[in-house]
Amino acid sequence: MKIIGIGKNYVNNTADIAPLKTGHQLIFIKAESTLVTDNKDVIFPKITNALIYEVELVAKIGKTGKDISKSDAASYISHIGVGIDYTAKDVLSASRENKGPWALAKGFDGASPVNGFKAITTFSDINNINFSLNINGKEVQHGNTSHMIYNFAEIIAFVSKYMTLEPGDLIFTGTPATGAGENVKGDHLQAYVEGELLLDFKLI
Repeated sequence: MKIIGIGKNYVNNTADIAPLKTGHQLIFIKAESTLVTDNKDVIFPKITNALIYEVELVAKIGKTGKDISKSDAASYISHIGVGIDYTAKDVLSASRENKGPWALAKGFDGASPVNGFKAITTFSDINNINFSLNINGKEVQHGNTSHMIYNFAEIIAFVSKYMTLEPGDLIFTGTPATGAGENVKGDHLQAYVEGELLLDFKLI
């Protein structure tokens, strides 16, 4: 299965969406071995001294599709969950210096904790979903899907032009425009969707 991420996909003000909608979405791929499921604790990676968290809603693909239209795209989502897209910032910075790819900075073991998948039919409007992240009991990020530059349908239509989407594929759809930051060993992360705690783990 594939784990697909989209970067720089949220704004603080919906009025800012239109000028940023250029059609050039920032897409990257993460390894399946980055996944941590079932609210298991995450081992702090030895490869970084700057572990950056981003809370994101995660769309699970339910059927095979290629060159999917925007109008049909939502029908390819079976579930929506919540996850953390981790980045090893120091590894990323070193790669960027040499104009290298993001693979090592995004693809290390434990870089994609995810949980709480709910059937898409649970949500009355996928373009109006609230989600948030607490660290050690304090809210650090809060977002709503109405602030996405590219919504679920636009992401799926774009990605499927380049690669076939298959059942079980996961798409991390971007993090709120503010609040991302650094984690340290011992941090306790709790992510909520519409006020319900769905992702709950510690960095050990």
